[in-house]
Amino acid sequence: QVLPLFLAGRLSHRWITVFCRGVPLAAAVLLCACAKPYVQPTPGTQGAPRLTRSYAVMEDGYRLPLSRWESAGNPNPHAVLLALHGLNDYRRAFDNLGRYLARRDISVVAYDQRGFGATSGRGLWHGSQRLSADLATMTALLRQEYPGIPLYLLGESMGGAVALASLGSASLDVAGTILVAPAVWSRDSMPVYQRAALWIAAHTLPARRLTGEGLDLKPSDNIDMLRALGRDELVIKATRVDVLYGVSNLMDTALLAARDVRGNVLLLYGQHDDIIPSRPTCQLLEQLSDAATTELTAIVYERGYHMLTRDLQADVVLEDIADWIDASQAPQLTGRDLRLYCSRSGGDT
Repeated sequence: QVLPLFLAGRLSHRWITVFCRGVPLAAAVLLCACAKPYVQPTPGTQGAPRLTRSYAVMEDGYRLPLSRWESAGNPNPHAVLLALHGLNDYRRAFDNLGRYLARRDISVVAYDQRGFGATSGRGLWHGSQRLSADLATMTALLRQEYPGIPLYLLGESMGGAVALASLGSASLDVAGTILVAPAVWSRDSMPVYQRAALWIAAHTLPARRLTGEGLDLKPSDNIDMLRALGRDELVIKATRVDVLYGVSNLMDTALLAARDVRGNVLLLYGQHDDIIPSRPTCQLLEQLSDAATTELTAIVYERGYHMLTRDLQADVVLEDIADWIDASQAPQLTGRDLRLYCSRSGGDT
């Protein structure tokens, strides 16, 4: 069984490198003239965006299915959290998080980003700018629905990259941002041969679908959860090369945008993360720390993997998230300070 893949970082570049070793250079050069990465165009319809209980409609008419976990018995929760899923995943990724936070008087809303879950054009790349525009629209819609209630943003993996890119390029009206194992493995931190391999693959056979089969990677220690995801029809199991190329562009943008991020930020990382290496994560930490307008809390979990909110120790992570959102108390820091981890390890992996 092929485990689902959530982030085009370490996975994508290993796939692309192996794939391109079998492509003769001469053929690649010839094919480059007739193939390019595909970006799904927008529907083009213009109208006022709107939010319903089960979906949101963007200004171009595109529909984003969404799920809600409401604070039990309280129409005015302590806070609202908007959650962005990772690559090939969808809104159900936050069921565990949503149920937990709802018990802490925090309502959670998560939507399928374009090209994922139950959206139109599933499996195609819709462009980083479009994903960021959808996020800006969603925050505005939730502001209208929950006036006067603090709105927080959480991005997991690729969703973290979308959050960073959006925060760096626009002023999102959020009280704070939570980055869970954010996808920030930029090209600058990759060898030249990997960057070249990715470009060649994306410009020769962009529609080729790849899986993570054969890669010795462990996204979580929660095996039952991973098996359930493998059976979930809405989780994408094979990814187009041009989608991986698009996510790599997004990761470049996200890391560059980090210095321009403003406000409160909670950065979470697992010491056993096989998907995003520690080096780019430590680079992100440095960039966020250098931003004078950012108040940063950074935690590394010694028993944590990439899917921190669904690992076997997820309750520890969820408690830290809830405590950080709750303005009445500081997080207990059940993990270690990520700054100390980066200073000791040097972000070597």
